[in-house]
Amino acid sequence: MSENTRPSGKRRTPVARHGILRSPNPFLQILTVLGAIVAVVVVSVGAVGAFYVWDAARALDTQSVSIGDDDTQLPPTIGEIEGGVNLLLVGTDSCEGANTELSSACKSGKTAGERNDVTMLLHISDNPRRVTVVSFPRDMIVPIPSCPREDGSGSYSAMSAQMINVSYGYGGLACTVATVESLTGVDIQFAGAIRWTGVINMSDAIGGVDVCVSEDISDSHTGLKLSAGTHTLEGVEALQFLRIRHGIGDGSDLGRISNQQQFMSSLVRKLQSDGVLANPSVLLNLANTAISQVKNGQLVLSESLANPTRMVQIAMAVKDVDYSDIVFVQYPTAYAADGSRVVPVTYAADVLFQALEDNEPLILTGGTSGGSGTEVVGQADKGSTSTATPSASETPDASATPGASETPAAGVELPSSITGQTAADVTCTKAQH
Repeated sequence: MSENTRPSGKRRTPVARHGILRSPNPFLQILTVLGAIVAVVVVSVGAVGAFYVWDAARALDTQSVSIGDDDTQLPPTIGEIEGGVNLLLVGTDSCEGANTELSSACKSGKTAGERNDVTMLLHISDNPRRVTVVSFPRDMIVPIPSCPREDGSGSYSAMSAQMINVSYGYGGLACTVATVESLTGVDIQFAGAIRWTGVINMSDAIGGVDVCVSEDISDSHTGLKLSAGTHTLEGVEALQFLRIRHGIGDGSDLGRISNQQQFMSSLVRKLQSDGVLANPSVLLNLANTAISQVKNGQLVLSESLANPTRMVQIAMAVKDVDYSDIVFVQYPTAYAADGSRVVPVTYAADVLFQALEDNEPLILTGGTSGGSGTEVVGQADKGSTSTATPSASETPDASATPGASETPAAGVELPSSITGQTAADVTCTKAQH
């Protein structure tokens, strides 16, 4: 058996099944799912916000899609979800409506359809809580299973070797879920997809995210130009930062993934800070924005997730997880023979998903980026929202592994082919040379 393959038909025991509930809590918090950028967006709702919960429920119920795992029965009281949670987050490259103006390829008519150019699996474990986000390179060649047609008239034929980012255009959110389930053996209960305009609107509502660049970067493809240092990005600039690849690292999608992981780590630190969660006006603005994105078609949720109560349960499970237990990794790959695509390295992925199944702490032994996109410049304490910038007296070691200055905790050492960082690792983006 090749190191890059798994025997046909072998399926891992699901890492997580549907959650059950714990004791009630008077503070209701809504988790908003963002494909390209999001870990979690927590929204606190009291009596004044009751209308928004009702309005969200109505909007989500009428515009959600089935992914084949849609048990939405809920108890009458709210409590933290119990058991593991697997949630697929997708960012798509739609050329519909206002999204057209955000891409030169869309405006020139060179692209058609809609692809899942960002695909991330969010895993939340239980007892103790840990969060792992696995990013799948868009150019990774994988089998795509038979997927149901959107109109219910049957199924598309399976395909043996396609880029993973065609799965959304092939059969919508349900097909991307099925593809990732087939690749990983993980049972996915919840899913959401967001378009470019939705990312812009949500980043505006959040109030921007701090990012760090080690050197000046400039990319003619996205139009993003940033000087060395720390920047607070929102709106179009935030979207450009999440899409950029030509101006950073080795110019590959692997470098872009690490750039997105830097953004998400900083986002997590901001959302867990007291300054965000204690501001009712910001939180209500987030709730309003998320609802509007569903209504205008920029945010699509699975039926299983399309309920504010369910979002509350998931949010309550992740809001207090330590930074060191929030880990962002890239699914391990190797370059294909022609060098233009990548293929899964499943023997390394097996180590990762077995550790998730066993709820073991993850120890990163590789670098932060498979495409030389980022480097570690510091560590963040719980409650810190700042993004460190290397000083003149500080020369970051690009080969340093996340958390290398700390004594490693007990856990599972991941193969070095699995790159990534924790939310405690403060990273900076490196320019392309």
